[in-house]
Amino acid sequence: MPIYEYECQECRNVVEQWQSISDDPLSTCPECSGEMKKLISSSSFQLKGGGWYSDGYSGGGSSSGSSGGGGTCPAASGGG
Repeated sequence: MPIYEYECQECRNVVEQWQSISDDPLSTCPECSGEMKKLISSSSFQLKGGGWYSDGYSGGGSSSGSSGGGGTCPAASGGG
């Protein structure tokens, strides 16, 4: 379940809430009963190190699938 952040428009209290996507957003502040607004924040999830993207799909380096053949499709050369 994702964590959503809300900020009260009255007292500026920030609340983090675990909610399902189908749950209704928070509307009242638990501190002062003011109106809450959903914040957009950056995710703490990061992909680091080697992996499928940097190893074969980034286009920046050579991979085992790109060696030989000169980059052409054998079926397209008509040699069949």
